[in-house]
Amino acid sequence: MKGVFIVLEGPDKSGKSTQAHLLARHLRAKGLPFLHTREPGGTSFAEAVRRVVLNRRLRVDPLAELLLYEAARAQHTSEKLRPALAEGKTVISERYTLATLAYQGYARKLSLPLIRRLNRIATGGLKPDLTIVLDIPEKEFGTRDMGRKLDRLESEPSDFRRRVRDGYRSLARREPGVVLVNGRLGVEEVRRRILRKVEPLLR
Repeated sequence: MKGVFIVLEGPDKSGKSTQAHLLARHLRAKGLPFLHTREPGGTSFAEAVRRVVLNRRLRVDPLAELLLYEAARAQHTSEKLRPALAEGKTVISERYTLATLAYQGYARKLSLPLIRRLNRIATGGLKPDLTIVLDIPEKEFGTRDMGRKLDRLESEPSDFRRRVRDGYRSLARREPGVVLVNGRLGVEEVRRRILRKVEPLLR
């Protein structure tokens, strides 16, 4: 029995974690087995990579950054994602391959064909059943969760964040299985819109 693989994407502070937790709560209430995870992270190795790649004190070359993300993804996919899906669980992941295209491709301006190739290698071709991109304009970044300590990518300038958003919007128009949801709506309305997309996959 194959599970369902759902990814929540979007710029920093777009509400991914909030909506992922709400979706997990919905699945728990329905008695459905699930795995809630994140990238980079989800395994001991990948969490260690996360601490490095998001460390504000480090200067990381864009190509090195890309390779670190892909190394973490390879471990996460083999150790967590594939086993959970093989057990018939619904997997909710905060970020996956689309994030690398948006951040390292559109924002860092690395080669998109290279990133797609590395994504395929790291995942063994595993693709989500549904990717939901929460879309917020760059100006929203400074008004949300203002007490939060920013990591290395969150500390990038506004033009970087604009390129990330533009990348996500462009990818959402072109990539199969990707839908755009207005992240400026209230938390409950965003939750309802996500559930309308997710529920058909759970039947």
